[in-house]
Amino acid sequence: MQGGISIFQKYLSVWVIICISAGIAVGHWLPIIPQTLAQFEYAHVSLPISILIWIMIYPMMLKVDFQSVKDVGKHPRGLLITCVTNWLIKPFTMFAIAWFFLMVVFRKWISPDLANEYLAGAVLLGAAPCTAMVFVWSYLCRGNASYTLVQVAVNDLIILIAFVPIVSLLLGIGGISIPWETLFLSVALFVLIPLVAALLTRSFVVHRRGADYYNKQFVSKFDTLTTIGLLLTLVLLFSFQGDTILNNPFHIVLIAVPLILQTFFIFFLAYGWAQKWHLPHDIAAPADMIGASNFFELAVAVAVSLFGLQSGAALATVVGVLVEVPVMLTLVRMANKTRHWFD
Repeated sequence: MQGGISIFQKYLSVWVIICISAGIAVGHWLPIIPQTLAQFEYAHVSLPISILIWIMIYPMMLKVDFQSVKDVGKHPRGLLITCVTNWLIKPFTMFAIAWFFLMVVFRKWISPDLANEYLAGAVLLGAAPCTAMVFVWSYLCRGNASYTLVQVAVNDLIILIAFVPIVSLLLGIGGISIPWETLFLSVALFVLIPLVAALLTRSFVVHRRGADYYNKQFVSKFDTLTTIGLLLTLVLLFSFQGDTILNNPFHIVLIAVPLILQTFFIFFLAYGWAQKWHLPHDIAAPADMIGASNFFELAVAVAVSLFGLQSGAALATVVGVLVEVPVMLTLVRMANKTRHWFD
């Protein structure tokens, strides 16, 4: 990752809280704004949210160089840990942990219908490993930037194939019916299209100005765009969720519990596995960060497309954004303090 951490990234938790508060205030005192924006949709996909999601996702896709996939043979164990954790373990443990807490432990505080929606949001988070903020986590724990790029590129390719069937399977087990066409449309809109656009941009700029200019100057121009898109999305989402949150603030805490437990569980599972296999710390730490964190931009977009802006599923994915930043910063500190385990 080039450069340092921007003020948005450094104080992201603070910005998230400010934007959530602003969104709730808009929804409560200026309801005409979310009501008007809600009318702009196509095939159950919110156009304002779609624009903001593209603003978030396109800059992160600019950093993905799929030519790096040819380097997968370097440290194959690190890539194996990432893929197994992200696709054979994480989605299913997220479902199990979220189902246990939302349907059993918290059942006297959450209605069955609402618990189902919260569960759906958790499943969407669990089936989408991080592809953006992981560059920040990797930078903070002094990870190998080149290998982090390889891991992200491989995960993006797998998302195109595995996200839809995994989500469909787990939501089906939970008794939640979803339209496959909407799910495929969401993946096309929020992964495939920005990915193709980014690849075309990379090809054009590299051809005109060279790879060195692209990697060191062009991509850095978009560093804050993803965060700004995220913050504006939070304002808009919470403007739709304002009354729900004010009436049920306790639900935010209840949703956060399984999400936080899942994050710590996945991190220590992968981290311990990497330590047992004697991986270098600069490979092990980013590999674990990818599984512990989530591609919440995709999760939010799909939740809105499938269940609506005011749904419990959309709220659960946004809570995922709220808890991820402080939890991941805690895990970064843990990774840095245990660096000697890998010496």
